[in-house]
Amino acid sequence: MVMSDKTTILLADDDVDYLFQMKLHLQQSGYKVITAESQREAEELLQSVQPDLAIFDLMMETEDSGFILCYKTRRKYPEVPIIIATAVASETGVSFGLNTEEEQRWIKADLYLEKGIRKEQMLTEIKKLLKA
Repeated sequence: MVMSDKTTILLADDDVDYLFQMKLHLQQSGYKVITAESQREAEELLQSVQPDLAIFDLMMETEDSGFILCYKTRRKYPEVPIIIATAVASETGVSFGLNTEEEQRWIKADLYLEKGIRKEQMLTEIKKLLKA
């Protein structure tokens, strides 16, 4: 068996179009991408795979699926950087981030990004978190 030396990113989002486009872009940038279309599917993958980085949508089966995934990922793999990429602000008008200590305490992500971010900017943020 040949081990891949590519950085593995777990991408979880219930928007299959976004998932496909993001996976394609990340693969073209040299990453190995594992995808999940739901919180449950991502949780199952996390039982057997430790990604180098995770990108979670916020609202999947429930309004807080992304937060739950962050929490569970942190407990199992505390060193894995996590990005929440969501359109929640544009869809609901509710806005939040990781700007205060309180938000950082309950949002177990390293970075919060609004969907629609340019692909190049997403790659820059991923590289920063991976310190590559």
